[in-house]
Amino acid sequence: MVARKIVVKPRKFVYDVGMIDSHVPLIRDPKALLLAMAQQRSVADVLRLVVDDLAGSQAVALARIWLIRPGEGCPTCPMRSECPDQTSCLHLVASGGRSIIDPDTNLNRIDGMFRRFPLGIRKVGRIATTGVALEVPSIQGEPDWLVRPQWAEAESIRGFAGQPLVHRGQVLGVLAVFSRTTIGDSCLVWLRMIADHVASAIANARAWEEIESLRDRLELENDYLQEELRGESFGEMIGQSDALQAVAQQISLVAPTDSTVLVIGESGTGKELVAREIHARSSRHERPLIKVNCAAIPRELYESEFFGHTKGSFTGALRDRIGRFELADGGTLFLDEIGEIPLDLQSKLLRVLQEGELERVGEEQTRKVDVRIIAATNRDLKAEAEAGRFRLDLYYRLSVFPIELPPLRKRKDDLALLAEHLIGILSRRLGRQPPRLTQANVIELSRYDWPGNIRELQHVLERALITSPKGKLRLEFQTPAKPTASVAPVGESDEILTASQLRTLEADNIRRALQACDGKVYGIAGAAALLGMKPTTLASRIKSLGIHS
Repeated sequence: MVARKIVVKPRKFVYDVGMIDSHVPLIRDPKALLLAMAQQRSVADVLRLVVDDLAGSQAVALARIWLIRPGEGCPTCPMRSECPDQTSCLHLVASGGRSIIDPDTNLNRIDGMFRRFPLGIRKVGRIATTGVALEVPSIQGEPDWLVRPQWAEAESIRGFAGQPLVHRGQVLGVLAVFSRTTIGDSCLVWLRMIADHVASAIANARAWEEIESLRDRLELENDYLQEELRGESFGEMIGQSDALQAVAQQISLVAPTDSTVLVIGESGTGKELVAREIHARSSRHERPLIKVNCAAIPRELYESEFFGHTKGSFTGALRDRIGRFELADGGTLFLDEIGEIPLDLQSKLLRVLQEGELERVGEEQTRKVDVRIIAATNRDLKAEAEAGRFRLDLYYRLSVFPIELPPLRKRKDDLALLAEHLIGILSRRLGRQPPRLTQANVIELSRYDWPGNIRELQHVLERALITSPKGKLRLEFQTPAKPTASVAPVGESDEILTASQLRTLEADNIRRALQACDGKVYGIAGAAALLGMKPTTLASRIKSLGIHS
């Protein structure tokens, strides 16, 4: 159904107060106004409709609506000195009327002297606080009751009606009408009815806007989750090494809090998995974890991506869009590659982190967000800040609780578990039977330094599953792995070695094995497995040969 809008076309009025008292109604067609109000779907349309209709009568000098909203603009508010509580106040949101002393005066403006009213202060503020109407059918003889009696006299003001906008016991605002005629009882009844319908229409319009906003948000969350499903996430953190256990302990400590976390580590070490684990163990786990790859956002779109934008705010802004901060409201925002944010935009990010407030691009309305921040980087942000390439105050804000992830080369004890886990996932993705990971495979994996960390391990295994014969895993590396420790062939020589030479040869061989395994003796990636002997036997030989591992 198309909402009916009442449009008041400007006309040149010749005011005759006597004529107004006799013939002109205060409200032109109250029934039509009530019907039109019920069909509106936005708060702004309701407010504009009411003041335009009331101000369209020659009997109305000024019609205004204030709504109770959080306090803002307090430093420049003309009534700041009278305001007992700056947390909320009355905001002028709609105004309409015509001046008879200066027809060019724009009474539709909402930025004048009375753009704000403290609650409980003056007549409008008291109406909002008490919820009781203030009806003065005739103000003659009461000039002190008005803030600007000279204005009232010049504009031939005869009456005033201030109605609270009440919906289900809650005062939403105030409707005020200054009339050039005394206000009869029937007009007051209609004004009360209009005020009640305004309150209901505002509540309904707000509910409709909230539904629209939630629908847009759900659509964006759905799009985001679809992107995540197409991404490369392999679930839980896998491993039992001391290095990983230290990270797990840090996660357990910080996850239940709302503290900001900075995850530091080389590319491919699993920083996003740490963020997911922190979110999953937090009190925000029922709300979304939203990821932003700061390195992938074009410079000119940073503000729009983070804070959202309104339709028409720039070329290509075809509709309103919620930013990632609003999308993560109540949940967690993961800022990956935080060091890539341009220096001149970091101050705006810092303000949101400190105050929890933002404005969409092209919009002046301030919005509150409740977001936990987890940031990640492969840079030394402190060094970047000291070099002037990153804001030092932003660095301190982000690094409340830093977690440093070890590279894969420092947690080779986890290679076997990681490889088994990834082979299972990749095999299902490729529709193949998972091959057996042999001890020889693990030894081969452990000899490689993994400069690309877990991401490179994933790619090596995926390539091996595609190219290897059925049932066998053939690994190929981007750079050569460390050479396998081997004994120089002596079978072709006629030289007879003494017992001392044999001991020296064995010791050298063990040293090479230990070097290849970074001094590790036990485990599937240890020197004992490489030499094909029991770890206890190797430990005994190391001791008897006097080798220092």
